Amino acid sequence: MAAVPTFVIPKRTLTWLVTGSSSGFGLEIVRQVQRSGHRVIATSRNPARTPELVREVEAQGGKWVQLDVNDLDSTKLVKELESSGEHIDVLVNNAGYAIYQAGEHFTEEEVRAQMDTLYFAPFRLIRAVLPYMRKRRFGTIVNISSGASLEGRESMSAYAGPKAALDGLSRVLAKEVAPFNIRILTVVCGVFNTNLLKSAILGKEPIDDDYKGSVADETMKTMASGLMPADGDKVKAAGAIRDVVLGKGVGAGHESERLLPLGRDMVPRFKLARDRLDHALQVFEGVATNVYIDK
Repeated sequence: MAAVPTFVIPKRTLTWLVTGSSSGFGLEIVRQVQRSGHRVIATSRNPARTPELVREVEAQGGKWVQLDVNDLDSTKLVKELESSGEHIDVLVNNAGYAIYQAGEHFTEEEVRAQMDTLYFAPFRLIRAVLPYMRKRRFGTIVNISSGASLEGRESMSAYAGPKAALDGLSRVLAKEVAPFNIRILTVVCGVFNTNLLKSAILGKEPIDDDYKGSVADETMKTMASGLMPADGDKVKAAGAIRDVVLGKGVGAGHESERLLPLGRDMVPRFKLARDRLDHALQVFEGVATNVYIDK
């Protein structure tokens, strides 16, 4: 495997563009970045709904702009910022939501909407910022992912799919842009005390009786109750993301790392994903290595 180029972070104020800044990880990342003395451009679909947050961010020298990541013209914001001298050093793809349902009962509309928000939207912004970062030979793209991309619970297929797709995209892009001193950092999150759980949507189609009492059914009921337990602290997580991006604190000496697991529940899930790959090789390595073309 080729060596990963050393990633160099310039010693200056960095400008961060954060999607989904009105709550959860987005808001906490914005706050942590501002506290560390860096510049933030916060975004949300409707800033008028959170005037107090807009005032908070702008009072500290930040900027808050309207951005619907699902808008096919969302890349205009990147072009406008760059042309006005607001050079984006760090893009945080955080905006998102989750919908729960037994897989066979998802509607086409529900699945496509998840894919639009969780995969196509961040990929669109990534493609927009990369030319500028490449020209400056520096940039960091942070993709907020989920443990569901590794091992999702029953009822999470529509959410897990695009998250896994974004993870795969990130792995490839990371190799492509590393020579330009651009880093793609995938943050794999467990269950945190964000609005993602409280605002979860249930699929509109009723489930078949066969699924009644199943894990999928029970998970959906728990989500609907708003009582899904969260072990992770979003403030601590945001601080860790900031430090890893800046190469300080817990990130010192790890500037070239591309994968950041967050949450105690991520440890067994990472190990499960690793063990599943090991098991597949143990069972089928002989098959894998014996399907070659005979010369």
